[in-house]
Parts: sequence; structure tokens; C-alpha cells
Amino acid sequence: MRKKLYLLCGINSERKLIVDLLAILFGIGSWLGINSVYVQLPLLVGNAPEGWNLPSYLVVIIQLGNIGPILYTAALRIKSFRDSYLIIGLLVLGSCAAMTTGFVYDQTVHVFGAERSVPLFISVFALSLVGCTSSVLFMPYMGRFKDIYLISYLIGEGFSGFMPSIVALIQGVGGNGECRLVNGTDPNEPPVYTSYTPPPRFGTRPYFIVSSVILAISMVAFVLLDRLTVCRREYAAVSIGNGNNYAYEPSTPNDEETRSAADTTSQKVKASLDRTNYLLMMVLISVMCLFGNGFFPSIQSYSCLPYGNIAYHLTVTLSSMANPAACFLAFFVQKNSIRSIVALSVVFVPFAAYALTTAITSPDPPLMHSVLGDILVVACWTLLVGFVSYIRLAITTLLRCEGGQTLVWVGVATQLGSLVGSILSFTLVNFTDTFQQYYPC
Repeated sequence: MRKKLYLLCGINSERKLIVDLLAILFGIGSWLGINSVYVQLPLLVGNAPEGWNLPSYLVVIIQLGNIGPILYTAALRIKSFRDSYLIIGLLVLGSCAAMTTGFVYDQTVHVFGAERSVPLFISVFALSLVGCTSSVLFMPYMGRFKDIYLISYLIGEGFSGFMPSIVALIQGVGGNGECRLVNGTDPNEPPVYTSYTPPPRFGTRPYFIVSSVILAISMVAFVLLDRLTVCRREYAAVSIGNGNNYAYEPSTPNDEETRSAADTTSQKVKASLDRTNYLLMMVLISVMCLFGNGFFPSIQSYSCLPYGNIAYHLTVTLSSMANPAACFLAFFVQKNSIRSIVALSVVFVPFAAYALTTAITSPDPPLMHSVLGDILVVACWTLLVGFVSYIRLAITTLLRCEGGQTLVWVGVATQLGSLVGSILSFTLVNFTDTFQQYYPC
């Protein structure tokens, strides 16, 4: 019965669902902390002294978390150690940092003549260490399992954005800002208005406490994934060296199914991934991350907030949901080709152009103060993130059979593109007049 159900759903009947579940929970811990911060931006930008520029600061701080992958790579050259211990330590750090964020997000420090959200920046940096290092540690760790479980991990990585979004939808954003008269009705005084935004159902502190608990659950799931015998039996034919440096071993004659699958995959990779195509995929995933992870998150407030807090809130939450939706779609799409990946990248361009246009034309973007404008900006950003997520996943699964070190280079390309995008956006947002803030009053 179970095999028939799996065949009906297009799922491999030989996979262990407990490994799938633990891989998903493990993947959730990768970027959940950072995604929690992004999803809270509609509430954070209203209170932070940086205002609409806060996302550009956070994107740069998140990219500073790339010191984690650098230190990890350097450590591998000095000493041999088990990756599992480092992964556990990072997930514990993420859980503690998320808890801390809930208590310091509204604290400021006077720096260089202005108030800055320094405590928030420090806690976000700790969360970024987990996310950035996961690209070169968590995902390559999953490479030692059979390839069917890499998709499960990536679905979990997608859920690291979906779960904070669900909590944020329940939380709400209160409503759009409105102008309120504050100086009475004295005809001899000019009217003075202030912007007022209704409060959400619950505050930012409970939100981050929930995120901290989820990260703790992810840590427990990884311990089980690493230690349970049933999980170890799902390793691929692989020899594990220092860190995540491992190589797939030839299948034995008795393992007909594994040999057949490996031969088929090897033929596909050798037929399509020559050096030119290999470099093309690396460059393409860097470009996708440059825009999707580095540049566009910094300007999202300028693109969406002129349409109102509700539009911004929906954009952030639905965009985060688009990530796991794209990963879930890939769960059923068994074949990815270079041609289809390039085609999807071309389709990505008009959505990126519209998002950029709305940000540049702020504070008076197209179709402002209309329902159609709200729908278009929310739909555009949701599809934009969905395309980036699916293309990144498609490239990752296509390159997976190149071995563990290839997944490390995929992580490097991902973070390099994100870093360049964050520096570019920070410069444009904070040192030029390219993007203008909208003031309702």
C-alpha cells in the first residue's frame, strides 16, 4: 500500500520518511533566524532610527556573516574535526541569538552623533553566522546522504522562510499608517499631524521567542539525523575525509539499483556539464543571489511601503512563502536542464525590472493609491523570489553529483553574489538620492 501511494505521488518508495522529516527540520534551522528578521521588517522600520534604510544596513551585516565560511575553510586546512559538532554549536548560537533579538530589537546606542540600532545589529550578525555558514557546511553535510534527501533538506531550507511568514501573518501588521491631528482645533495655530499605525496582534518579542524555539527543535533534529542508525544507513556510497571533503565510491555489483541510478546520473552530468556549462551555472547562481539575496531585499521597503504597510507586510510574508513553494515544486520535477534554467532566468528579468522601477520612482510609484497597484507589487515580489529560489535549487541539484566540494563552491558562489549585491545596494540607498522615502503626513 505504501509503495503504491509513493508511486502515485511520484516519490521514491525506498526512501525513509524519518530521514526526510529530520532533514527538513534540519534545513529549517539554516536561514530561519535571518528570515525571521526580514519578515519583521514592516514593524522594525517604523521604530528603528534608521527608518527605511534599516534593510540596507541589515543586508550588509548579514553578509559580514561570511566570516563564518572563511574561518571554517581556513580551519579545515589546519586541523581535522567533525562537522557535526560545529553544526550543533551554530544551531545553539542561532537559538540564543534569536532569543536575544526579542529583547534588544528596540534598543539604541549613540554612535557618531546619531542613534543606531547597535544591539539589533549584533544579534543579527550572530544569526547571519548561522545562515552564511550553512551554505558551506549544512548543505554539503547532506551530500553524504543519498541524493533523494538533498531535496528534503532544501525543502526545509525553504520552510525556514515559510514558518516565520505564517507566524507573521497571524501577528499582522496592524494596518496602514494614517495622519492624525495632534494640536487641537485652535484656529490661530496651524494644524499639526502625526503618522499613526495601529498595533499588531502581538509584538516583536514573542515573535522572536517562537523563532528561538524552532531553532532549538532544528538542533535536536540534526542530532538525531547524525546519530540514529536508521539515518546512517541512508548514506550514499561515499568516503568522508576532512570536514565535508568526500568522494562518491563506485557501486558494488550487488547493489544494482544504486549502480543503475549512479550510472544514469553520471551519464547526464558528463553529457551536459562540461567546463563551460559548469562555470555558467556558477555565474548564474551568483547573479541570482546578487539580486535575490543582496540587492532587492535592501530596496524592498522603497518599492512596497508607498503602497502601505499592509502591502509591504503581504509582500514580505508571501515572498518568504514563495521559497518553500519553489522547493516543493522541485520535489516533483525530476529533471532539470541547463536550457530550462537559462529560460527561467530570462523570465525572471521583467519581474526584476518592475520591482526596481517601483523602488526608483518612490515616493510616487506606478498605480499608487489603487488596489491594482497593491496587487501588482505583491505579486511581482512573490514571483521574483519564487524564480530566484527555484533557479538556485535547480542549479544546486544539477551540480550535486559533482561531489561534496562542488556543493561547497556552490555555497561560495551564493555568498559572493549576495555580498556584491548588498554592498551595491547599501551604497545606492545611503549615499545617493536614487531612492526616496514616502511620508504620509
